[in-house]
Amino acid sequence: MAVTAAQVKELRDRTGAGMMECKKALVETGGDMEIAIDQLRKSGLAQADKKASRVAAEGKIALATSADGKKAVMVEVNCETDFVAKDGNFNAFADAVANNALQHGPADVAALMLTPLGAATIEAARQALVAKIGENIQVRRFESRSTSGVLGSYIHSGKIGVLVELTGGSEELAKDLAMHVAALNPKFVAEQDVPAEFIAKEKEILIAQAADSNKPADIIEKMVSGRLRKQLAEITLHGQPFVKDGDITVAKLLEQNGAKVVGFCRLAVGEGIEKQESNFADEVMQQVRGG
Repeated sequence: MAVTAAQVKELRDRTGAGMMECKKALVETGGDMEIAIDQLRKSGLAQADKKASRVAAEGKIALATSADGKKAVMVEVNCETDFVAKDGNFNAFADAVANNALQHGPADVAALMLTPLGAATIEAARQALVAKIGENIQVRRFESRSTSGVLGSYIHSGKIGVLVELTGGSEELAKDLAMHVAALNPKFVAEQDVPAEFIAKEKEILIAQAADSNKPADIIEKMVSGRLRKQLAEITLHGQPFVKDGDITVAKLLEQNGAKVVGFCRLAVGEGIEKQESNFADEVMQQVRGG
């Protein structure tokens, strides 16, 4: 029999399970709502989606790299607690997501969630894992790079991931630069990459800060220029002292190795997610009540 959208909505509202799981259960049970509910409860999918409102700011950056080293993908998969972030099932899922992103090259996270994993999809596997572990789990974002040059990657404790693409240089240099980006978090490759509006805004702030110094205008201009140069050096990869040798800048290191940075990307777990501050006793009670 044909399953209507209204039936799927009702089952979803009553169980909290995913839309596709609800539709599948209704089809398999011939549209019998109560049997479909029982089936979802037995499979552990009922209530799984109701955990989706919880903040998931912990997790893992998973990396997948092609055999020739010319393409790599990093994926951020989130959970609620660091305890689950160390769980074997969670880590296996995160690695599978990264491998799918590398293999299928999806346009976005929505497309990635529909890629196959075993007999199901990434999304179905996510929902099953939510039901098994009892925490909100989300595939948040991914970054990928492919090159005809040199690609370096670095994952720090599963919490920070970096990809760096070079022309020239070596794999060792690319990895060293990926470690540098992980540690010092530059925002841009070089000064010329910094947007003009960003520079104008920072200069305006510096001028306002220097206005109370009672120094002549030409001295203030020199002060502002010096401080701006220092600030640009701090936020650009080229301007930063190399993390493994503070006596040289990254720009000088690249020059010495005949290399150029094409670009880089950096992911940090939970970056930009507002974490909830909760009472531990309340968390325990919520778990006891099956929240």
